[in-house]
Amino acid sequence: MLVTRPLGEADLDAAWELSRLAFGSPQRQRDPGTGPRPGDGVNRWGAFDDDGRLVAKASDLEHEQWWGGRLVPASGVAGVAVQAEARGRGAGRSVMTALLLGARERGAAVAALYCTSTAVYRSLGFEACGVLRRVHLPAAVVPTRFPDTVRLRAGTGRDWPDVRAVYDEVARAGNGFLSRRGAPFPEPEGDELPGGLDGVTLAEDPDGRVVGYATWIRGEGYDDDAVVVVPDCLALTPDAADALLASLSGWRSVAPTMRFRLPPWVDAVAARLPLEKAREHRVDVWMHRPLDVVAAVAARGWPAPLSGTVELRLDDPLLPDNDGPWRLTLDGGAGALERAPADPSTVLSVRGWSLLWTGAARCAQLRQAGLLSGPAGDDASLDALLGGGGTSGLLDYF
Repeated sequence: MLVTRPLGEADLDAAWELSRLAFGSPQRQRDPGTGPRPGDGVNRWGAFDDDGRLVAKASDLEHEQWWGGRLVPASGVAGVAVQAEARGRGAGRSVMTALLLGARERGAAVAALYCTSTAVYRSLGFEACGVLRRVHLPAAVVPTRFPDTVRLRAGTGRDWPDVRAVYDEVARAGNGFLSRRGAPFPEPEGDELPGGLDGVTLAEDPDGRVVGYATWIRGEGYDDDAVVVVPDCLALTPDAADALLASLSGWRSVAPTMRFRLPPWVDAVAARLPLEKAREHRVDVWMHRPLDVVAAVAARGWPAPLSGTVELRLDDPLLPDNDGPWRLTLDGGAGALERAPADPSTVLSVRGWSLLWTGAARCAQLRQAGLLSGPAGDDASLDALLGGGGTSGLLDYF
């Protein structure tokens, strides 16, 4: 009989070893200073066997995601690991069920994770809805136009409010990006830059407002293998994008390759890059799942021109509060989900819900995949209402 519960200080060495084996980390002891701290934004869960041994673990990160211009409380699921001898016996499902219920209880409305097995997480109601792409570009092909309307300067940790303001404006215009607020994203102290960055370049307009930024990591060496990593290059204007890219291209004499993280949509920077020259460095598949469909619909922003009502039956065996008949109503940029008085004939799986919610698929595709059944008469309404939010993505790995 498995017992699932939150992990405490006494469980951390066993959790460390489980992670080390699962993810192939170097063989070293846990630093005692890496234990949980009140308010650290991480809720750690474990499954224990009859002898009290930790056989599975997972972490619920207290995130927020931008959906329709509003922040929605979210869970970032990370660090899922199962003891080799316990795999295939329900330990992973047990700890993940406890985590998802716990995340819902604390107020998270949606969940996201990066998967090592789509089959495992699909069995828990998640669905693959996009990828985080990192691409290599020859520095020699990065555009070099320096506009007169933009001033560049080196930033420090003290500039992070301006950096976050740019990030927020980009994130608010799309769907899925993390808020980069709270314990998982601590404020820089003084001039120090966060996250091992070597630099941040700021782009200012003629009024001195920061309208773009690029964070970068110089890397090692200056030979043919040297790479400058650019975690973020975000801009609010075409001129800011041009200026930042021109600045980054200046590394080409000592680092012939640049590594960019790209949003899933064409933004001001990607619109200027010669993407035909890009080659994939790494692609990570992310998956989505609703935790509280009522709270998620109410919290998210919806396109103001969309209005109407559609009824459906949501099939979510793992989270019964999501399961059953629903009526979705959108009106003037707000959404509401209420119990339908009768059982609708349109049946949408929880995985299909995620694909519509994130803009990753339409009803015709869900029917082909077996994730939507019943009469097709409401498909156009479902596409327009639940699937009307546009493309989604993540720019952070966790």
